Amino acid sequence: MGVSQKIKATLERASWIRRMFEEGAELKARLGPERVFDFTLGNPDLEPPSRFKEVLRELARDPQKGLHSYMPNAGLPETRRALASWLSQVYHLDFGPDDLVVTCGAAGALNVILKTILDPGDEVLVLSPYFPEYLFYIDNHGGVPRVVETDEGFQIDLGRVKEAMSARTRAIILNSPNNPTGQIYPAEDLIALGGLLKRQAERVGRPIYLVADEPYRHLIYDRWELPNLFAVYRDTFLATSFSKNLSIPGERLGLAAVSPQATQRQELLAGMILANRILGFVNAPALMQRVVARMPGLSVDVTLYARRRDLLAQILKEAGYRFVMPRGAFYFFPEAPGGDDMAFVQRLKRENILGVPGRGFGRAGYFRLAFCVPERVIEAAAPGFFRAAKG
Repeated sequence: MGVSQKIKATLERASWIRRMFEEGAELKARLGPERVFDFTLGNPDLEPPSRFKEVLRELARDPQKGLHSYMPNAGLPETRRALASWLSQVYHLDFGPDDLVVTCGAAGALNVILKTILDPGDEVLVLSPYFPEYLFYIDNHGGVPRVVETDEGFQIDLGRVKEAMSARTRAIILNSPNNPTGQIYPAEDLIALGGLLKRQAERVGRPIYLVADEPYRHLIYDRWELPNLFAVYRDTFLATSFSKNLSIPGERLGLAAVSPQATQRQELLAGMILANRILGFVNAPALMQRVVARMPGLSVDVTLYARRRDLLAQILKEAGYRFVMPRGAFYFFPEAPGGDDMAFVQRLKRENILGVPGRGFGRAGYFRLAFCVPERVIEAAAPGFFRAAKG
């Protein structure tokens, strides 16, 4: 046998997102890409802002030596200074350059954080529906995921969170705006959650960490606001990336930050820097660090995503689908007509529409559609959505 038993088992549980994306690639090769309507992958189709490309060209022509050399494992000092200033403005806390580590995307940031805080057997609470890779990231570092269902509107159920806590609870991951639902957790629920975590931490005699995964922070609609988790709870980490707001997911650039008010902050930061190195990331790409240092708060035009959201919402509503309107990110998570998400995704596929079954996100009976696609794709898929809904 070539692979380990653990990897073999993991392969069998591997991401439904990638599985459906690969099925879509085969369908496109057979029918032609213009006849396939692919809503599987949260891969931004908008081009990066013109400012990003201008700075990239400028830095590529820079004659200064050593621009592509090794650097401190926390990241380039000038990049960390720029990012710390940006974090201070966004979260209204005095972040310094030593409060963060530049990482290979939000995925790298989450793995760095979990590597730093988890001992074997420690439990991490994950709210369902969830980004499926969370379960693998937790397992990477000896942790045990404890899945906690959200309510019918995909909001935090504090009673269920409390029931899921134990003496081994070490952290909870919050993804807001959420993938796959597009929901934002309101401030009053987060304040209540912070109080619950504080009481449980005092009871067990060690910190319980709140890990905020916020790569969709810039993609928010209808004047909704994203609550400040650092203001809610002292022992908070941030994992984020520039993949969505700058449309550069292939450049793999993100950051992991710890609250300046966190318990044992210096020890946590030392652990994060070490984890960034020994996990094999070593450093985030030097050129991208230099580019983003000049534009940490820049974003693509979110109104384009809002227009697509509204267009798809109108189609789904008229076709009879039931869904909670997304407040952020670029996903719908409707109920699957008939209740069987696997069967319904296959029904969509017969219409050359590609979605992802909800069970891949820990919530069977639903399916995910990513609307980071051109409007013409949404419009062309409309008749197929109607036919699929009617069965």
